[in-house]
Amino acid sequence: MADHAHDQDGLDRVRGRIDAIDQELLDLISERARCAQRVAQIKTETDGRAVQFYRPEREVAILRRVKGANPGPLDGEEVARLFREIMSACLALERPLQAAFLGPEGTFTQAAAIKHFGHSVVTRAMATIDEIFREVEAGSCDFGVVPVENSTEGVVSHTLDLFMASPLAITGEVSLRIHHHLMSAETELGAIRTVYSHQQSLAQCREWLDRYLPHAERVAVGSNADAARTAAKESGAAAVAGYQAAEIYGLELLAERIEDEPGNTTRFLVIGKQDAPPSGQDKTSLLLSCRNEAGGLHALLMPLAAHGISMTRIESRPSRRGIWDYVFFVDIMGHRDDLPVAAALEHLERQALLFKVLGSYPVAVL
Repeated sequence: MADHAHDQDGLDRVRGRIDAIDQELLDLISERARCAQRVAQIKTETDGRAVQFYRPEREVAILRRVKGANPGPLDGEEVARLFREIMSACLALERPLQAAFLGPEGTFTQAAAIKHFGHSVVTRAMATIDEIFREVEAGSCDFGVVPVENSTEGVVSHTLDLFMASPLAITGEVSLRIHHHLMSAETELGAIRTVYSHQQSLAQCREWLDRYLPHAERVAVGSNADAARTAAKESGAAAVAGYQAAEIYGLELLAERIEDEPGNTTRFLVIGKQDAPPSGQDKTSLLLSCRNEAGGLHALLMPLAAHGISMTRIESRPSRRGIWDYVFFVDIMGHRDDLPVAAALEHLERQALLFKVLGSYPVAVL
């Protein structure tokens, strides 16, 4: 009996300490929010131009710092996510950001937007990737989030094509681990006759579907959220989508994490009207073309090697200017304002037939 009382006393003391810490956290978060309001006031009073409230290089520096200083026991990424939400809520006090994403509600693109900006961002669903570009170009949204490549299925070519004519810059990147779930209004797997999903998601779950639903028709639709919305209305239908879509459309999860590759990840780009200042760990994306001749691409890329610049990705796309004429999308490490990168870009511009810097932006933290 005495031991039980002693344990209860110890538990009460720990709970009391937790309550005190919670109050300290609340006071500190409120103080931070007041500082954010003061920042907005100073910016508005002193900057005669359009005020830039969102500073991606500043936010990523904070996230890197807290991850590096994290003493545990919480994981570094978990701590960074907590700070992301605090920054998101404080920024919304200055001015809520609006971000366009590929809709409808419940897509992985919306999840990527929330991961990058936090839950206080106002997300606006668009029917197509083209619409995302147009909304940001028109100023109706501050930023857009678009998919660019998947670790299993490769590049999203339509996104790359839109950069050829768009004045927008890449201001950030998001890497999102993709988990696909089978969901339906039905409660039994045997009742499923049709499976809806985006064509890339169907491809990413091909082996599982072949094994467990070999006779079900697979129908590609515009997005996984569209698939979930359809499955909610149609008898015998299921959707392959993310967990958020099941919640939004009231579906049962018949099977979880059915993707064939457990490391399946999609990279998204954040687009806006100007790229970010240097953060200390950045990427720069380029659009290039060269003469259609032997050794043309090798000669085009030589300035990168000459200046010690690391190239992390290269994709070719038809230029639409002539048969067998191609442009190249290239990612390099470093910011366009870094001296070695600036020197390499100056050399590249002289070498290339087409040269366009699509943006410099911080390497994704989370």
